[in-house]
Amino acid sequence: MKKFLLIPAALLLSTAFAAPKISAQSIIVNPTQPDLSVSVSVDKDSSGNTVPNYRAGEPIRISTTVNRDAYVYLFNIDSTGEVNQILPNRIDGGSNFVKANTTAVFPAAGSSFTFNVDGQPGLNKVLALASTTELNLDQISSFKTGQDQFATVNAKGQDGLAQALSIVVNPVAQNSWVSDTAFFNVVASNPVTTGNLFVGTNVGGSTVILNGRTLGPANTTYTGLAAGSYPVRVRAPGFADYTTTIRVVGNATTNLNVDFAVRSGTVPAPVSPAPVTGNYNQISFTINSRLSGARVFVDGQEAGSVQNGALSLSLPRGAHEVVMIAPGYRTYVNTVSLSNSTSLTINPTR
Repeated sequence: MKKFLLIPAALLLSTAFAAPKISAQSIIVNPTQPDLSVSVSVDKDSSGNTVPNYRAGEPIRISTTVNRDAYVYLFNIDSTGEVNQILPNRIDGGSNFVKANTTAVFPAAGSSFTFNVDGQPGLNKVLALASTTELNLDQISSFKTGQDQFATVNAKGQDGLAQALSIVVNPVAQNSWVSDTAFFNVVASNPVTTGNLFVGTNVGGSTVILNGRTLGPANTTYTGLAAGSYPVRVRAPGFADYTTTIRVVGNATTNLNVDFAVRSGTVPAPVSPAPVTGNYNQISFTINSRLSGARVFVDGQEAGSVQNGALSLSLPRGAHEVVMIAPGYRTYVNTVSLSNSTSLTINPTR
């Protein structure tokens, strides 16, 4: 079966185009407020407030609802930037006309085909573009042969698709088209083995950082960590950071005990930060948010959640895609360029 639903993404871009533009919430956004609305979701998350996981090879169903009679166009973008046109197609008629205030499911119940998730693990995007008039997609996609069931898309990546669609909708009245985007993760077909990590120290207020992600205070057991080798940094007030590499073993607990040496009868003096050498390209990045528990993804991988108003990360120098998800709030997506230690405040709207 043709591979049309796939993998992670690089959600990118707050970059604006002339009229229709890319935004954090959708791939292409109407510059006006149309009286037409569309929503799209995947079958593991009908609310559209979370990013569900699908295993490679697992079937997926996409639902879309419009408030007026409209033609709905569905596209999927994978992590490599490949764009696949899901609807319209040539299977079971492939009609993309949806009646007002109804929910259309693709593939429909009893259909002769299924959509199966494919590709590498990571974040995917499904774009729904609705229009009250039928659109001409000849500049975007085409059926190469009479036997092709799905059209081949010429655009590459999210920005390429947005630019191409901007041309398509340009002749159409702005109040007659609108779009929405859904997200989902593809995970490995084999279950991920997880283990636990306990880090003990003899200094109160110590903090554990695993693979650049702040886990929290020491003398705590952290569970649900993917098996593998990771760099660990332990920070204690008044002491130089302790660094090492540990291995998380599946279905077991790895113990790391760090004794910060204190001579009897003395008080540890503050230690100046060690000079930056091999970690020159690691940048301190703090995300501030009022949404406690909000999940943060960086470059398609979950980086942690907001606790006590902040999430501290250490990321390589350069550009990174940041996604924040919180139930009941719009998904935040942006690209940040890190050259120096910085912080970013994210408070998504409902």
